Amino acid sequence: MNNRGDQAKGGVIEIGSRPFILEWLRDPSLRRRVNDGLNKGEARNALARAVFFYRLGELRDRSFENQRYRASGLNLVVAAIILWNTVYLERAVDSLRAERSIDESLLPHLSPLGWEHIHLTGDYVWHANRRVAKGRYRPLRMGKSAVSTA
Repeated sequence: MNNRGDQAKGGVIEIGSRPFILEWLRDPSLRRRVNDGLNKGEARNALARAVFFYRLGELRDRSFENQRYRASGLNLVVAAIILWNTVYLERAVDSLRAERSIDESLLPHLSPLGWEHIHLTGDYVWHANRRVAKGRYRPLRMGKSAVSTA
């Protein structure tokens, strides 16, 4: 049961957070950095939801252990998508640098959290005997806009 102290505490800002709030109000760059961090977290969560909801948003496994395995597998799929995108973003940037100069100030705004180019089916199978040869990659798809802006 809540007492009056607990009820009053709900509307009061903790004393330890006051310096941060004052700094937040004073410093626009801090607000931008925090907002950028929140946006990255939301983008990662959106990717995880997309991977999960292609399974209709349900863990159909009956046992807790199987549900845990399924959830871990979904986290592995999300991590694999982010890794895949990171590797190919790096290759795309290197390819563009080889062709022409690029605006380096735009690179911090790239994100490996997109998934529009990946066909999410909800069924993810790993074959332990299939391995990609070291140094082998799929070819980059160079769109018309990337070539025409040179």
